Amino acid sequence: MADWTEITVETSTAAVEAVSYQLTNHGATGVKIDDAADFVKLTVGKYGKYGEIVDPFDLPHRESGAAVTGYFPPTTFVPEVVAEVEAAVKQLTEFGIDPAPAKVSVNQITNDDWALAWQKYYHPVRITHQLTVVPAWVDYQPSDQNEKQIVLDPGMAFGTGTHPTTKLMLQALEMTIRGGESLLDVGTGSGVLSIAAKQLGAGKVQAYDLDPVAVESAKKNLALNPVANDVLVGQNSLLDGIKTQVDMVVANILAEIILPLIPQAMANLKPSGKFLTSGIIKDKFEEILAAQEKAGFVIDETMRIKDWYGIIAHKKGEDD
Repeated sequence: MADWTEITVETSTAAVEAVSYQLTNHGATGVKIDDAADFVKLTVGKYGKYGEIVDPFDLPHRESGAAVTGYFPPTTFVPEVVAEVEAAVKQLTEFGIDPAPAKVSVNQITNDDWALAWQKYYHPVRITHQLTVVPAWVDYQPSDQNEKQIVLDPGMAFGTGTHPTTKLMLQALEMTIRGGESLLDVGTGSGVLSIAAKQLGAGKVQAYDLDPVAVESAKKNLALNPVANDVLVGQNSLLDGIKTQVDMVVANILAEIILPLIPQAMANLKPSGKFLTSGIIKDKFEEILAAQEKAGFVIDETMRIKDWYGIIAHKKGEDD
C-alpha cells in the first residue's frame, strides 16, 4: 500500500486554528496539533503507555510555539499542495495572524505510523468547570460527580478541544445552556461543540460542516458519546437553505466566515436566542463586534484567551 504524506507547519500558538484550517482546506484528511501551550495546565495523571501515573512534563513535548501536521493520502500531488499551503500560511499575516516561523516540511509515513503519530501528544484535559476532553483510547475516571466527558478521536482531525478558540466556546456553552435548548452548530469539525452542548443538557442539536471529511469525523466522534446519539449531522455551507427557529446558534470558525453567518443566524434564531461565536483573532474582534451590533444583536459578553476572542450575543426579544 502506498505511503501517506505528512506536511508539517512550524507556527505560533495563535495561528494553530488558522493553519489547521488551511491544511484541511488543501486536502488533509487528518490533523495533529503539537502545541506547547497544551502542556501548561496539565497536572500529574494517567499519561503513561499502560495507564501509569506520569508527570506530563516528563513526556516529549514542545517548549515553545506549535507544529500543525496534516495527513495527505497517496493520491496527493505533494509539490503542488506544499506550494499552496506555504502561500496560504504566509497570507495569514493579511488577516492579523502571525504564523511565524511558518516553516513547512514534508515527510513520507506508513499507514501504521499515521494511525499512531498523534497519540503521544493527546491526553485528558479539563477545559471548563464541568467539561473534560478525553481521547478515545484512554480509560479515564472523572475526578468529581460534576465532571462530564467529551470523548474524541483526534485521528479523525478537526480539533481536540484544547485550542483557545474551542476553550472559549466550551466556556460560553457552559455559561449559557440551561437545559432543553435547540441548537445549530455551524462548522462543526470534530463535533466537539455538539457533544458539549448535549452533555450540558441541550435538547435538539443540528450540526453542519461544508467539508464532507469533517461531517464523517463528527459522526464518528458523536458515536463515541452516547449522550449525543440524536445529534443530526449534515453537509452544508454555513446555514445556506436552513430555515428553522432555534434557541442557540454556535460557531467556532474564522472571523471572515463569521461575517456572512451573522444574518443567517439572525434569521434562524428565536427572539432572545443566543448567538455564540469564537475563532476571532484580536485584529478582527472590533469588526465582528460591530457587524453583530449592526445586524441587531445585543452583545451580552466578550471573552478572551491570549489573542483570541469569543462573543456571547442574543437576538432582541420582549425584554429588550
